Amino acid sequence: MPLTMPPLVYLSAADVRRALPMPDAIAAVREAFVQLSSGQVAVPPRVRVDAPLENGVALFMPCHAIEQKLFGLKLVTLFDENRRKGLPLIQALVIVADGATGTPLAVMDGSTLTALRTGAASGVATDCLARDDAEVAAVFGAGVQGRTQLEAVCCVRRIRRARVYDADASAADRFAAEMTQRLGLPVQRAASPAEALADAAVVCTATTSSRPVFQDRELAPGAHINAVGSYKPDVAEIPAETVSRARVVVDHRASAIEEAGDLLVPLRRGLIRKADLETELGEVLARRAPGRRSAEEITLFKSVGVAAQDLFAAARALANARTLGLGIELPR
Repeated sequence: MPLTMPPLVYLSAADVRRALPMPDAIAAVREAFVQLSSGQVAVPPRVRVDAPLENGVALFMPCHAIEQKLFGLKLVTLFDENRRKGLPLIQALVIVADGATGTPLAVMDGSTLTALRTGAASGVATDCLARDDAEVAAVFGAGVQGRTQLEAVCCVRRIRRARVYDADASAADRFAAEMTQRLGLPVQRAASPAEALADAAVVCTATTSSRPVFQDRELAPGAHINAVGSYKPDVAEIPAETVSRARVVVDHRASAIEEAGDLLVPLRRGLIRKADLETELGEVLARRAPGRRSAEEITLFKSVGVAAQDLFAAARALANARTLGLGIELPR
């Protein structure tokens, strides 16, 4: 008897947000990192196609989860001029397919999924690397990514207050008001990077800046940094001096060495060695590599984003959506 094909489900941005609350996203991404570092996920190099006349880029990110028997593919576009046009900087779609039959299972909004899984990755890293007594957080970048960064950090640490710094003061004010209401803790706009970093035990950078967004001397002892904004080899949000003295953990070794300007800039300057960039977050989670080694140590999680995060988060969103009755069934 032939198998009955499951419905092809479309999940909108609102569906994804409802189907993937941050605690679920953190759990899914945690498993993704462990599976990735143990060799149970195949992640071919992502394909980059530039649109130089439009100052944009399209990234194609495939993935195969062996144990979960799932395929994933994300198309994500980043167009720097979109803000002037009133359009999102980042737009994306994610496809999930059955790894045993190849049958497509879902198509979903990838922009919301990307923001959630990127925040979740920092939540996992914060839980793994930040001091247990962390109470103050600083966020650089008042966009969508900054919001999910702070949301995730607050899921894994008892954050009592937070500050946000953005070159656009009005955007920072909106961020502070919205996140204060959403998280139930005081979030304030910082007038300067130094003010944002004062006593901050967790720092999240989620900007499009092409140069460091703070100075190394402004960091508090024992701070943990989640660096998620820079994804180009020649762009760095984090000072090279900070990277050179930090315990560095990456999401995916091969991707970081190819794309992480935050790490490649100090590497080219001879401030760090390639061996300093070898530890993956999944290895720390599986206790195959050490994480934080002292209360005073600076720890740095560098994420350029990897397709395993998208696939595992998308699979969790799809499972929850089926339970909740979310999404639209598309004809085959």
